[in-house]
Amino acid sequence: MAEGILRHYGGDKFEVESAGFEPSKVNENAVKVMKEIGIDISHHRSKHVKEFLGQHFHCIITVCDKANESCPIFPGPSIRLHWPFPDPPHKNETTEEVLNEFRKVRDLIHSKFKAAAATGFSN
Repeated sequence: MAEGILRHYGGDKFEVESAGFEPSKVNENAVKVMKEIGIDISHHRSKHVKEFLGQHFHCIITVCDKANESCPIFPGPSIRLHWPFPDPPHKNETTEEVLNEFRKVRDLIHSKFKAAAATGFSN
């Protein structure tokens, strides 16, 4: 969700990549709740952080504590930010309760990343 929001608001200003330590597939509940706010992430794919080793990134943002603790060192100077968000349920079911949990996380991410894209991460 963070990648989709950042691409939506800042994709014309900077390149956005997203990766994790346990890639699988983009959760269908995330796709649904993102579509509700006009952002289509259905074409995104889940990537492993190893795909990006050796590359330089101006800014590295971790969104969960596990990623913050395990994030590799990338070459060159980088701004490193840790913005932890709750992890939505890993259930495969689509119930209103599960969707509401995804909406809560989406809204938190949306607020933080929209503001960051607008300021170019100067805050």
